Amino acid sequence: MSVQTNFGRHRLPPADDPKTALDADADSAAFRGIAMSPVTASSINTATATESPEFSRPHTPSMFQAPDSLRSAPAATARHPIDLDGFSWPSIGTEERRSESAEEKAERLKKMSGAVRTLLECIGEDPDREGLLKTPDRYAKALMFFTKGYEESMNEVVNDALFDEDHEEMVIVRDIDIFSLCEHHLVPFCGKVSIGYIPNRRVLGLSKLARIAEMFSRRLQVQERLTKQIAVALDKILQPQGVAVIMEASHQCMVMRGVQKPGSKTITSFMLGRFRSDPKTREEFLSLVK
Repeated sequence: MSVQTNFGRHRLPPADDPKTALDADADSAAFRGIAMSPVTASSINTATATESPEFSRPHTPSMFQAPDSLRSAPAATARHPIDLDGFSWPSIGTEERRSESAEEKAERLKKMSGAVRTLLECIGEDPDREGLLKTPDRYAKALMFFTKGYEESMNEVVNDALFDEDHEEMVIVRDIDIFSLCEHHLVPFCGKVSIGYIPNRRVLGLSKLARIAEMFSRRLQVQERLTKQIAVALDKILQPQGVAVIMEASHQCMVMRGVQKPGSKTITSFMLGRFRSDPKTREEFLSLVK
């Protein structure tokens, strides 16, 4: 993993025009499953038009709480990249898994172990032979580790590592190793992700970028969603001038089964703010992460 900061001589273009900012926020809202009303769109448009990194320091709200409008909304629509407990897109069993007692955790592992034993029997193996005696227990514990991102919260990951800093040039952490499980076949995909952002006078501890990628990757995932979740969460935490994420991974569901193409790689990207609206900024990022 390598870290780059760019002190290029060119200045950034003027602040995002309202339409670009609205499009990006609307796209983020659509990703969260929120239908944006005309009133909501209008308020975003107005706020964006009056804010400029040249004249205002970004407001620093509690990064890990949904806005009041979402807190008062019905449960079906109260979706935010970071919820009241600091969880980011939690699964249906996240709170139960995180808050269970030692006895409940042991019972969960026992249930999982039994399920693995059943699978071994179904494929024609003998779960009582020496090599497989402890496999159900081992795999149950391993699967809990592979999916530990479900019970991690952004509060713990970021851990107050947000700093006001007079820096408005590109920051990149590239070649972060990621390991995840394809949610379609429960087999691994692994690769590297590069994350860049342009600060709006607020920076995040560099290791936190890798930790955010780790948190989202340690879940059942598809690469497209994983790429987008990293970008959208970082955008909500930092409120930067732009965020860019690019990921390259090899999927074992294409290597070990199906089309069986060992050399294939999948590349996904997601960009917000300056990276989306300004081709030169996007090109610079892509050249730096090669």
